Amino acid sequence: MASAARSTTEAVSQSAQEVAQSTSVASTSFLDSASRWYADNKVAAWTIAGVTVVVAGGTVYYLSASRPPKVSEEDKKAKKERRKIKKDAPPVYTPRAAEEGEVKSEAKVVPAPAPKTASVAEEPPEELPHVTEDSVGELSDQQRKDYAAKLKAAGNKAYGSKDYNRAIDIYGQAILCKADPVFYSNRAACWNALSNWAKVIEDTTAAINLDPEYEKALNRRGNAYEQEGQYSEALLDYTASCIIGQFRNEAAAQAVERLLKKVAETKAKSIMEGKEKKLPSPTFVSNYLQSFRARPLPEGLEEFADLEEGSGKWYLRKGLLAIQQRTGDGYTEAAHCFDEAIEKDHLDKHEFSAYAYNMRGTFRYLKGENETALEDLNKSIELDPALVQSYVKRASMHLEQSKRDEAANDFKLAMEHNESDPDIFYHRAQLHFILSEFKDAATDYQTSIDLDPKFIFSHIQLGVTQYKMGSIASSMATFRRCIKSFGDKSDVYNYYGELLLDQQKYQEAVEKFDTAVEMERKNVGERGGMNVLPLINKALALFQWRQDFSAAEELCQKALIIDPECDIAVATMAQLLLQQGKVTDALKYFERAAELSRTEGEIVNALSYAEATRTQLEVQEKYPQLAARLQSMGAAGMGGGPPPGRM
Repeated sequence: MASAARSTTEAVSQSAQEVAQSTSVASTSFLDSASRWYADNKVAAWTIAGVTVVVAGGTVYYLSASRPPKVSEEDKKAKKERRKIKKDAPPVYTPRAAEEGEVKSEAKVVPAPAPKTASVAEEPPEELPHVTEDSVGELSDQQRKDYAAKLKAAGNKAYGSKDYNRAIDIYGQAILCKADPVFYSNRAACWNALSNWAKVIEDTTAAINLDPEYEKALNRRGNAYEQEGQYSEALLDYTASCIIGQFRNEAAAQAVERLLKKVAETKAKSIMEGKEKKLPSPTFVSNYLQSFRARPLPEGLEEFADLEEGSGKWYLRKGLLAIQQRTGDGYTEAAHCFDEAIEKDHLDKHEFSAYAYNMRGTFRYLKGENETALEDLNKSIELDPALVQSYVKRASMHLEQSKRDEAANDFKLAMEHNESDPDIFYHRAQLHFILSEFKDAATDYQTSIDLDPKFIFSHIQLGVTQYKMGSIASSMATFRRCIKSFGDKSDVYNYYGELLLDQQKYQEAVEKFDTAVEMERKNVGERGGMNVLPLINKALALFQWRQDFSAAEELCQKALIIDPECDIAVATMAQLLLQQGKVTDALKYFERAAELSRTEGEIVNALSYAEATRTQLEVQEKYPQLAARLQSMGAAGMGGGPPPGRM
């Protein structure tokens, strides 16, 4: 269960936004509650006129639409054979072509030999009329109609013979006789064959102006826009085509999915180049730091130790104390202090220097400064190879970059130095968990517990892992034991509530979230900033249970007042607004989620939703009749959909 803005599934090659879930308990425990359904469907989920539409695996469908009929193996084989004979096939007519003469490349058909008949004299071909801008004005309406039909047929024949330049000329004459959208689209097909994308766009635009719901012209123009690198324009055309075709065109659906990713990746690169490197929300930082066991200040850096003000050791201790505030200001001060500690370089002992590099590398990593963070962790290991935490943190960085082998090797090195450090087993379990190796994850979590039973998150993650393995009874028992052992900690109630919510035990889940929220409020002064995850979880629970958008939005707003940069709260708010058809507002939150993302992969994920939402707005503006059509489909029972958190 992880942040909505950084959630993906193993199906995306364990990309950066997915493996980032290893960084904290919040990262692994919020996946199912914040955006499991969106993550499973990966890129496109948007709502038009109240009907939520999804692009998943190349298929666009309504959320509540019934499953398509199962295709038999015989049908699959027959379809496969039909695909084999489509290549290099001559053009024939589609259903529209049968009526209007539209060309399309289709399967090759070998006709049966005709019976022999008596030979007859062949009639000479009818002379093709020649029309110019000057001569067309002299033709009667009937002559124009007749000439247009003859020219269209001749153009189709030339296209079939791959004489594209001649076909272009003939279709041009037909257009002089009659401004028919099919003529423009057919001429665009010729330009397409010649890879003249500008002309394809020009002719398909003319066709669409005459027939705004001309699906084939939209697809042709979408392809041309994509070839020209105009991805946003291509996305709009393919989206409109999908709606017009009632989401039956698989190629158009796949194009939407592909283009959403292209648009998002292009914009993400630009954002990353100009992005200010700063710490993420206090919620994120807290959850990352608390995934390591709390340790007392090192000997020689105790609070009572007399340290020279402004020295490296003084700054190192000041930074470690600032972390304990658990606030945005505290974390900012800590980052500054660790920079100063190394700059002053009066740390005396290698152990202090290694610790300082470890902490500076940690905060650089949290800012997204991966290269310098890695340098610091390497330096820390060089100064003190026995500081196993540096190996574990470096493993987290490798994992976020999909370098699984390097991550595994770091855990191995850490074990060689201290095989009884429970943090090693806990974080290695996180690696197994993300890779869906739940049995290995459970073993490592249990080992972490055996080595240190006082660390709450090993117990919580063991319960979550048991749940993932399908051992519901064991999972619930683990959480009940957690409550007995850690009844004064809000985290156990929060994550227990998530599992209850997943089982649709809404009232029990809300009770657990309420308990967690109340404990967080009481402990604000004692432990620093408030963890807003229980508020967000309660928002999702109320929405799923009662469809109470108002209460859900209010809770998200409270979370954002406490932690304005909490990307989980921002992304959840965006999804709630989207479900209500508040597209403009949802877009603002999706864009904000992209701004708050740490890595390029996370930005791509957030922007994919943003671009899908932006496209919806453009569809509503350019094709209002399509929005109305979707609304009527929704009224017929196809609309609606799952809540933003689950499917």
